[in-house]
Amino acid sequence: MTMTLVIGNKNYSSWSMRPWLALRVGGIAFEERLIPLYAGPADKQRILDITPAGKVPALIDGDVTVWDSLAIIEYAAERFPKAGLWPANPARRARARSISAEMHSGFSALRSECGMNLHRRIGAKALSNNARADIARIQELWTDCRRRSAGEGPFLFGSFTAADAMYAPVIHRFRTYAIEMTSPVQEYMDAMMALPAFRQWTEEGLAETLVIEKFEID
Repeated sequence: MTMTLVIGNKNYSSWSMRPWLALRVGGIAFEERLIPLYAGPADKQRILDITPAGKVPALIDGDVTVWDSLAIIEYAAERFPKAGLWPANPARRARARSISAEMHSGFSALRSECGMNLHRRIGAKALSNNARADIARIQELWTDCRRRSAGEGPFLFGSFTAADAMYAPVIHRFRTYAIEMTSPVQEYMDAMMALPAFRQWTEEGLAETLVIEKFEID
């Protein structure tokens, strides 16, 4: 039985993008079910019928339902070990999990002030000191990871892993909000944006027509 990944709008749902990209790049088969976010109580109820958390994404695998992006990725990594969602080396795997957890629980200022919106006109905006600190930390983190795996591939740990999936929405945030970045960071972003799965998500998100006012503040 093929798994089903329930996601929100590709234009806006950064948390949905993470496991979707991990599964796609990992070559893990799944069916996609999109439930629009903030479109009305009926759609909210459709999500609640899947998971009591009332949020997407959610992965349905037979009798098992997993929600939360990082939990879905961990489940998929255990279920399909050959997909290589985490580095094989224990020390690298620990680092990849650490930076993924940091993304999962941190950078709240950046996420709040620079929401993912693929349709947003590219341009800078005034950011708080906390958001600027988040940006600096992410760029430092990306640069350090790629330095450690230099010559092994263009991603954070050489080849694509779950850590890249967890930071994928930040690529869009940096792009649409015209964040100033170093050359190594731009090289990493270029590698991510060249991924066929990344391009597919982006193209399908840009094709969406539903506008959510809360994401249209600027």
